[in-house]
Amino acid sequence: MKGTSRVLAFGCHPDDVEFTCAGTLALLRNAGWAVHLATVAGGECGSVELSREVIRKVRLAECADSAAVLGGEYTWAGGEDLEIDFSHDLRTKVVDVIRKAKPDVVITQPPSDYMNDHEETSRLVRFACFGAPMPNVPSPRYKPIERVPHLYYTDAMDSIDIFGRPAPVGFYVDITSVMHVKEKMLACHKSQREWLRKHHGIDEYIEHMKRQSAGRGERAGVQYAEAFLQHLGHGHPHDNIIAETLKDYVISA
Repeated sequence: MKGTSRVLAFGCHPDDVEFTCAGTLALLRNAGWAVHLATVAGGECGSVELSREVIRKVRLAECADSAAVLGGEYTWAGGEDLEIDFSHDLRTKVVDVIRKAKPDVVITQPPSDYMNDHEETSRLVRFACFGAPMPNVPSPRYKPIERVPHLYYTDAMDSIDIFGRPAPVGFYVDITSVMHVKEKMLACHKSQREWLRKHHGIDEYIEHMKRQSAGRGERAGVQYAEAFLQHLGHGHPHDNIIAETLKDYVISA
């Protein structure tokens, strides 16, 4: 692989990336990778007080702040909360983001998760990874990328699928040494953190993330871990480039 390797973490809503894979992104950044964060939606339903337009502006700025922790870039694809579907419009927008980022690796939501927005994001990003190198797949602003990137799915929320069954895991990444970075990135989403602190009376936003990371860490035999599953369908790369890069931190499931 020539030049600097690039990872695109493509979540659904603002803070999804931070909850699920920020520790791994920090380790990849430490290994010299360029990091790009993106979301399909803009966080329009993330407030009970502010209008859709106002809270979107706040939340997109928080996403940019989080990406800046890793010296990275952030892109909003142009979708809206609870309106994510496998439409031509959103497929085109997601292809555009992938062509803009030119990633070697893409990390996105799992195919089965607690809400439709996440599952539709998984479908959109999977489609875009396969379609982004094809010249006849429309994209208004960017040229096709050279090849299908490596595609990985994050853990589901609470590490379970929609039926309460354990979410499948291909491998774990030990994020103990960079948990402080993961926490810092998640804390950038102040609008959500402060709302939950007022509602619950504790810093539940951070604690929820730590509980899930600790649960995966217990399964992996470390303090904190993140879980991933690699997409290995026909036409997708089958070598595990994350495991190769982070060999000192990866534990087989």
